[in-house]
Amino acid sequence: MPDPKDIGETDYCNISCNSPYGKLSMRTVTVHGATLFEPKTGAISTPIYQSSTFRHPGLYETTGFDYSRGINPTRMELEKTIAILEHGKYGLAFATGMGAISSIIKLFKPGDHLVVSEDLYGGTYRLFNEYYARYGLSFSWVDTSDISMVEESLRPETRAIFIETPSNPMMKITDIRRCAEIIHKRGGILITDNTFLSPYYQNPLDLGSDLVVHSGTKYLAGHNDTLAGFVAHSRDDLADAMINSQKSEGASLSPFDAWLTLRGIKTLSVRMERHEKNARPIACWLREHKRVEKVFYTGFEDHPQYSLSRSQARGFGGMISFYLKDKADVPRLLKNVSLILFAESLGGVETLLTYPLVQTHGAIPEAMRLSAGVNDRLIRLSVGIEDAEDLIADLDNAFYKSE
Repeated sequence: MPDPKDIGETDYCNISCNSPYGKLSMRTVTVHGATLFEPKTGAISTPIYQSSTFRHPGLYETTGFDYSRGINPTRMELEKTIAILEHGKYGLAFATGMGAISSIIKLFKPGDHLVVSEDLYGGTYRLFNEYYARYGLSFSWVDTSDISMVEESLRPETRAIFIETPSNPMMKITDIRRCAEIIHKRGGILITDNTFLSPYYQNPLDLGSDLVVHSGTKYLAGHNDTLAGFVAHSRDDLADAMINSQKSEGASLSPFDAWLTLRGIKTLSVRMERHEKNARPIACWLREHKRVEKVFYTGFEDHPQYSLSRSQARGFGGMISFYLKDKADVPRLLKNVSLILFAESLGGVETLLTYPLVQTHGAIPEAMRLSAGVNDRLIRLSVGIEDAEDLIADLDNAFYKSE
């Protein structure tokens, strides 16, 4: 398995961003954000403007701010930073990733059809099928890593393709360029969930995606201490609709959570590199373990979409899923880990084990879940930034106690 630096030092480390300060690397932009310092005071940490409303100098006069649901200085700095990191023109920050997705869906009208990755986050399935289907939208859930299945699922009324790549939890890779070509020929849009790799490793807008969505709770915030969601794009024709949806629906991110996320992003580059550095030996160790049947990790050279992954991303991230041979080992493993935490989330500095069948994908019907590969022996591992040897020792001890 090649070292990540073999992908190309220039591509991997010196990613050009559209910063107002000129051509800067991704590592530099994550530290400094859109604005190097607050100009009025020189504060290098963006102040938390914990105010719901703002004074106007006079009638029809404004400071640029009025009410925090619509615009807030702390959130604005974060939104500009997200736009720069995703190589986009616009960024919008929401209270959660689901709030961000919900705002995107407001772009569609009754009768519209969307093709969606079948094994993305279960909460997205619940939102689409249990709520927006009531309002006349329809959804086809397919394995979008198979482009032929994407094409076969298209209808005259298809207006968008919604992909998550790598997918959650099966680590499938979808060809962003091809999906963009397919949907753009029909005048539709491509929406890409970039949560698993973050903008540090992947920039879907550069590959033809129209909208990029994140659960900012995960790698962007990075510390399991705040909820956030983001949308980034460069579509002038969608800008007003997205801003109005954010403002009208009221799911905008609070000033304090915006500040926490800005603080988290400052270490995004070092965290993402550490997540990946840890994930690689752990994935290899799991692959050789007698109690593990199969490991899903995009960094394996025999991963079905390994070459595609290298062509559209700069790294493989810190997410691993694996099948245990015996489902009786599931509760034992989750009970016996001590350093690794059994919890529902990912992308934080702490390593987490999740059981998708019950936690993240419980809302998905059984037949669809099994078709996607989410069975009762599947475990998802979000690798943190601890010492990899300590994490392997914890897993080894947990397996030993299961015997």
